[in-house]
Amino acid sequence: MSDAKARPQPETPRTSDSESEPVARRGRPVGDHNAKRAELLAAAIAVIAQEGYAGASMRKVAQHAGCTTGAVTYYFANKEEMVGAVAQNLFDRVDALLEINREPFDIKSLIRQLLEWTTSDEPDNWLAWLQLLSHARHEPAFAGVIEQRYARFRQMFTALLEEGQAQGKIRDDIPADLLADQISAISDGWLMMLPIEPERFSGERGQALLNALITLISPANAAKRPSRSKATKP
Repeated sequence: MSDAKARPQPETPRTSDSESEPVARRGRPVGDHNAKRAELLAAAIAVIAQEGYAGASMRKVAQHAGCTTGAVTYYFANKEEMVGAVAQNLFDRVDALLEINREPFDIKSLIRQLLEWTTSDEPDNWLAWLQLLSHARHEPAFAGVIEQRYARFRQMFTALLEEGQAQGKIRDDIPADLLADQISAISDGWLMMLPIEPERFSGERGQALLNALITLISPANAAKRPSRSKATKP
């Protein structure tokens, strides 16, 4: 064997940071945390509305938001957590509508605003909501969120109708909680069909349907109208 010491081999030059592939970092993203989370939720709502629940992935949400998938996983550990946050966000918007129409009480305005979800500047809200409802039965991760928040919505809506009954604006011969369920069922049915048959719920017919619902829940007139058979004598 040779007595000569082995010479150290020259190190392979390292690629500069500017040339290397970006490395996902686990640190806290720079900027407004709440604003970024709201941006990602809006992107998730849009993707669910456009691609359906099954087609909505965190990668697609990242692409829609113009960020990396790692940025999405910083705020939401997985798809289930992200979808649960979407459900919470949509319910927050409905709760805000209830509060807006509480003072002064305006049930007609409230129902109109709920129906305008599909025709407003953010139609993705209701389309995403339909996707969540249709998959909640098989997705316990966010089914519990929907059940809990829907119960809270019915409680708030019932309280709102009770205020209307106390003010004489809502019929009081039917308990407010039953009216809340009935109005919710009617509104949900309209909203489920509106994206499919928009002509049935737009224009004059849409207004007539809304007026008919208000008539159904309004107090009966104190004075009964004379029947048509009792014509005024000449």
